[in-house]
Amino acid sequence: MFEYHRAFSGFSVDDITKAAQFYGETLGIPLTENNGTFQLHLPGDRDTFVYSKPDHVPATYTIINFCVADIESAVDELAGRGVNFEILDSADEKGINRHGGPPIAWFKDPAGNWLSVLQEDVAPTG
Repeated sequence: MFEYHRAFSGFSVDDITKAAQFYGETLGIPLTENNGTFQLHLPGDRDTFVYSKPDHVPATYTIINFCVADIESAVDELAGRGVNFEILDSADEKGINRHGGPPIAWFKDPAGNWLSVLQEDVAPTG
């Protein structure tokens, strides 16, 4: 049997400094820099490795979906921090798509990789 003690995902960027600033400062994600790379510390113990690649090609799919309880607030907050949301065919003026699934809004990191905020119904606790 294939045995392992830990697994993680990763993706490339073309400028590690710009990426670290975007993820760490603009999005406010805790990260650890190490030898020209960094780890994003995402909820649920989902660390993600980010590395520079000279011939980087942006992902054509969503690499990270950030689940939020209120998409309007999340989009407004991120837009206030300088994030530009993609206005796709079925999206409203803020970039929120409310057709064909949960409300979702897409944006790109400085390397052109696709990210999203996605509203999930969150059951109350207690």
